[in-house]
Amino acid sequence: MSLATAAQNQPERPARHAANRHEVLRDALLSTVDLLARRRADQIDETFIDNYVALGWLEWHGGHLRLSTLGSNICAQMSARLSALDS
Repeated sequence: MSLATAAQNQPERPARHAANRHEVLRDALLSTVDLLARRRADQIDETFIDNYVALGWLEWHGGHLRLSTLGSNICAQMSARLSALDS
């Protein structure tokens, strides 16, 4: 592989990694919200929390973690997709 080919492939790798990370976070969001509702935030991986906050899906409010409006919309989308699969 030439250096030019390697350089062309470099931007794809971080983008692909980000997309995979985004999918993992999206897939885990409903269970994360369930843990928050049961007051078990201690069972959520800190890395996930950091990523959710960075994406704006969760937010800190008065020292407590809560679902943001954006996160609520994503949960609704995920729930609708799961309901469609059950039908």
